[in-house]
Amino acid sequence: QVSELVQFLLVKDQKKIPIKRIDMQKNVIGPGPACSEIINRAGRTLQEVFGLQLVEIDHKRHTYILINNLPRAEGEYLYRGKEKEKMGLLLIILSFIFMKGNSVKDGALWEFLNLLHVYPGKQHRVFGDVRKLVTEEFTRLKYLEITPIPLTDPPEFKYQWGPRAENETSKRDVLNFVAKIQGKDPTFWASQYSEASA
Repeated sequence: QVSELVQFLLVKDQKKIPIKRIDMQKNVIGPGPACSEIINRAGRTLQEVFGLQLVEIDHKRHTYILINNLPRAEGEYLYRGKEKEKMGLLLIILSFIFMKGNSVKDGALWEFLNLLHVYPGKQHRVFGDVRKLVTEEFTRLKYLEITPIPLTDPPEFKYQWGPRAENETSKRDVLNFVAKIQGKDPTFWASQYSEASA
């Protein structure tokens, strides 16, 4: 059952969509007291064999993601082609959110992306529909969290890091990335630097 669950998790992870414990039970392990033990053992196998960590991101709904914890050079993502470019855009968005105090309004985010000639609602030759990529794909994959801001008309939303971003990258990596782009020392941004070092 452990190896069946490992296979199941690897297949599910191809789509990078969070995996629910109930699906593991339904498709592989069945209900019962051994469920947690099987999940833990599958997690150990994934860690030892594939360098992947099984992380529970929602304890109420029992939702898991696999994150790659093989050592990697800064900014080197294990993606190719279009995926790599999407991850580049994601890293830029995560950097912007972090540098703006960990939360940005949608208007500010789109304004920032306009400066990079990436426009919502306009087809981009690499990213396709950017608004869809940001609001649907990145949120479905749990890289971003979008929350409505109460009592706003028209409705406004705020963007924050999602649990996959929290687990797959660090504020220190993001700050180093920003520093490299700006040609400055990370200590130039005192409050972000102290937060990233905490």
